[in-house]
Amino acid sequence: MQVTMIGAGYVGLVSGACFADFGHEVVCVDKDPRKIDMLEKGEIPIFEPGLDKLVATNVAEGRLKFSMDAKAAIAEADAVFIAVGTPSRRGDGHADLTYVYEAAKEIAEHMSGFTVVVTKSTVPVGTGDEVEEIIRKTNPNADFAVVSNPEFLREGAAIADFKRPDRVVVGIPENEQGERAQEVMKELYRPLYLNETPILFTARRTSELIKYAANAFLAVKITFINEMADLCEKVGANVQEVSKGIGLDNRIGRKFLHAGPGYGGSCFPKDTLALTKTANDHGSPVRIVDTVVSVNAERKKAMAQRVITAMGGDVSGKTIAILGLAFKPNTDDMRDAPSLDIIPALQAAGATVRAFDPESMEESEKHFTDVTFCDGPYHAVEGADAMVIITEWDQFRALDLDRVKDTLKSPVVVDLRNIYRPDDMAKLGFSYSSIGRPS
Repeated sequence: MQVTMIGAGYVGLVSGACFADFGHEVVCVDKDPRKIDMLEKGEIPIFEPGLDKLVATNVAEGRLKFSMDAKAAIAEADAVFIAVGTPSRRGDGHADLTYVYEAAKEIAEHMSGFTVVVTKSTVPVGTGDEVEEIIRKTNPNADFAVVSNPEFLREGAAIADFKRPDRVVVGIPENEQGERAQEVMKELYRPLYLNETPILFTARRTSELIKYAANAFLAVKITFINEMADLCEKVGANVQEVSKGIGLDNRIGRKFLHAGPGYGGSCFPKDTLALTKTANDHGSPVRIVDTVVSVNAERKKAMAQRVITAMGGDVSGKTIAILGLAFKPNTDDMRDAPSLDIIPALQAAGATVRAFDPESMEESEKHFTDVTFCDGPYHAVEGADAMVIITEWDQFRALDLDRVKDTLKSPVVVDLRNIYRPDDMAKLGFSYSSIGRPS
């Protein structure tokens, strides 16, 4: 099938490359000439493990192309995916749908024949109705169906998530065009259908809400275990054992029960805000999610005080080595990363910061001032008064701790991801602090 992706960002590029690998002919369209130029040269503008090889393979096979010419790509497509950004709107936290509406109008102007318009971007309930209205007003004679197909891609594991998903959700309009659209979507996802991946067809508004509900529930799990970690510290319990003990219950599950400095990234912060805004607008507040948003924001800010306390209550004039800046491993994404709260707070308290992240250094330079960016973890800890682990990259899990201790000015380690054992660190002579575990 002929597939066009409007937007060659994270979602559009990963989805486009995976659809091409399924055997479809895909064009990723973007208005950013720099991005298209990079992609045509074989350079990937984002970091995602395996994406460079997947793109290269499908470009070489002629199934994946990149263009700034939306007109031709839309006119030839059986399905056009809207995969543009929906950032939080300033002031009220609602999703900014400007790019979605612009894409809808552009699609309407250039579509030819029956076209399935698929909203891949994360959008509030009812957006599909608005997209349909925009297309109908722009092109009254258009033959089309607007479908919701939310993405559930985890940064760092996006290709596996696309090709081996827990489920695919498709929301279709309840009319004749919807039935035709369902057949197109089945064909697009045919390899998954043959592998018996659950494909859930729902009403369009239901599909839109599923995405927000899923992310909000995961944010609730993260925030819950973080609060349990605080309680563990007060009563002398171990949050990792609590997490394992409740996670073995199949009704709860093990995932997203790792205590840390709070969630960040491109999805959870903006999606929880958008869901609370939608709920309040409809007079049906989601009070649990309201609380989660507040608690998570406070937690990230509180992490700096943990560091200050571990360093004797005063960091003025001291140097702190920060390991990990991105919001999670295997990505260069800095959106709502805990480091964005922690580092400025430490600087405001008088500390000097040295930092290293395996992938997000270039992106980090846009967000921080007066930070010394280092060549590696050992460079970062040179002469520092403490080492703070914010992101749990694999390479930080097996540091030469004897070397770290010899390099630090004082053997203070604050581990906000619990990647080391307190007993082991004590034996090595470190003053070690972690989350929700006895020292």
